[in-house]
Amino acid sequence: MPTAADYFAISQNAARAQWRSILTRPWAIKGARQVAFTPVETLLCLAASLLVNHRRYGGSTAHRAEEPVPSLAQLFKRPNSSILAKMANLDGSRRHGARHEMEVAAHLLGDQDELATVYRIVVRAARDVGITEDDLPDFLYLEHDDVPLILLGQDELSTTDIADAVQTEHPDVTDQLTELLLITAARIGQHRFARDVLRNHGHRCVFCGLAVTVEDRRAPRMLVASHIKPWRKSSPQERLDVTNGLTACPTHDVAFDTGLLTVNGGLRIHIHNDLHRRVDADPALHAAFGRPPLAERLLLPDGALPPQRTYLDWHRTHVYRETRSV
Repeated sequence: MPTAADYFAISQNAARAQWRSILTRPWAIKGARQVAFTPVETLLCLAASLLVNHRRYGGSTAHRAEEPVPSLAQLFKRPNSSILAKMANLDGSRRHGARHEMEVAAHLLGDQDELATVYRIVVRAARDVGITEDDLPDFLYLEHDDVPLILLGQDELSTTDIADAVQTEHPDVTDQLTELLLITAARIGQHRFARDVLRNHGHRCVFCGLAVTVEDRRAPRMLVASHIKPWRKSSPQERLDVTNGLTACPTHDVAFDTGLLTVNGGLRIHIHNDLHRRVDADPALHAAFGRPPLAERLLLPDGALPPQRTYLDWHRTHVYRETRSV
């Protein structure tokens, strides 16, 4: 049985040997016991959990799982359901999962730099044995650049908020590893939420239209995807609801979070009276809150899911508070 070191300290040579064994294995036979997952398979399933929520899929819907699950399943010669089950083992939601795998997941998801290093070793070893990007996509976009792996949306979360939520929603949890996995799951859920909100809004500020790319790549941290009804005030379902999110540049994100801006049910953007009175007299304020650049209504791409009115009403009542606006 693999030890934690086989995951944390995996070498290029060990990863190559595991890939060769995967390439020569036969396809899994339906109903038959499958060969054990190698560390490289398990590590890629863990990396995939940053993008895919395995809880969305059951036994009858596993075939609908989004990428990279189908690519990993094809490469590992296993059904989609096996990849999703391994992801469930790793986050502790499957009772019979190996404890050492949960320890690996808690450690690596809590240290993104180490996870990025291990991911690069595994992917580059795959290339060394002839596995191309068509067979194994670089789904975290880390293979060719030593850029950091960044979890999106983490500025919205505080350690205290997450710990309080875990204790409230799981009062019977006493195992330290399980608690750590629940905390990690909250952070990964926030990452997926932020990614989905950015995608829904076309990676563009819904207030002013800002979208920044450099050398055909989106500039990091120029856009923020935050909750309309804050994470700490939301139910577990509301925290993952893409219609409870807005994509904004940092200026308009802070303005919305602090009640200088709000949005009504018709998606019209309202400016707080005190701010509005100063915009025309202050060039710097006008550059951020004049019209333009501030749009009259939210700038949503065709096909985007609009923010749900329930969340907008909550923000207007609890954050904006000012009923007289322009």
